[in-house]
Amino acid sequence: MSGDAGGGTRVGFIGLGDMGAPMAKKLLHWSGGLTVCDTRPEAVQPFTDAGAEAAGSPAELAAKCGVVCIAVVNDQQVRTVLTGEKGVLSTAAPGTVVAVHSTIGDESAVEFARLCAERGVELVDAPISGGAAGANSGRLAVMVGGSDNAVAAVREPFGCFADLVVHAGEVGAGTRMKLARNLLHFISFTAATEAQRLAEAAGLDIAALGKVVRHSDAVTGGAGSIMLRDTTAPLEEGDFWLPILTHVRELGEKDLSLALELGGRMGTELPLATLALSRFGDGLGVGQGAISAAWDSAGSAQRDRPATAAASRGSIAGQEVAAADQRNSGSPAQNDSKESE
Repeated sequence: MSGDAGGGTRVGFIGLGDMGAPMAKKLLHWSGGLTVCDTRPEAVQPFTDAGAEAAGSPAELAAKCGVVCIAVVNDQQVRTVLTGEKGVLSTAAPGTVVAVHSTIGDESAVEFARLCAERGVELVDAPISGGAAGANSGRLAVMVGGSDNAVAAVREPFGCFADLVVHAGEVGAGTRMKLARNLLHFISFTAATEAQRLAEAAGLDIAALGKVVRHSDAVTGGAGSIMLRDTTAPLEEGDFWLPILTHVRELGEKDLSLALELGGRMGTELPLATLALSRFGDGLGVGQGAISAAWDSAGSAQRDRPATAAASRGSIAGQEVAAADQRNSGSPAQNDSKESE
């Protein structure tokens, strides 16, 4: 492998943008040395001032480095860096490991790995999670797809900017894990906007709500706190997680139904909350709970009506009554349009 210096493999970093620059900065004291490359001279200057080498092209960089990190914008830019004129593959020595940190298509990662293999170069797809804050603090998570040998070659340099490196599987698996992780991320953002609408309609300070959410998620771990099982299959009797996640379901269904009841009174539509209540228990692997079943059986027309003093099917009391009726009769509760009149 090329680029040995100072007792380690020289690392090259291509792409010094919002994420790439703080990641590369953590490599400035890497034992094998650091070479950087970017189309903008002003992005390169701070690194050369700090002792890194600069390369005028990806080809020049790859000729010196045993590990090449790429942090550009998209699939096409990765392709250009790899295979374009003066690209990495025009000079990279056999045994070089190329790490693509950009979030690209998983099929693109597989294709790029094939192109690299034709030159005796290994590619790992290594997307990152943690944002600029994680990059600046050296606390990124890296999800890596590639061979055992390639992943072993990048673990130590990755440790300069990440405190979690997960070998997700073969090439493409790192990207698939990143896409699943970001699915949660951006759905949760959509849920956050729904929560803000409800809070605003209720006359609350939504900036204060944001402070509460960030504070409590930092303590509890947020949505990731339930991602502890190695399967999504339904839980069986005797499973360690059954009583724990059943309790989570009871709390979640109660709170979701209360939020939906509030939304009904405020005239605020909460489509994600409605879907979440319907699917929460099944998603946890413990099945739908009584509150969710009663809510579903009430029908959308009934649940959207404003609450009254009487216990409606859109209220906790009404759901508990409906759930009891369902248990006693052995059949799903029926929607009675006169119940809340």
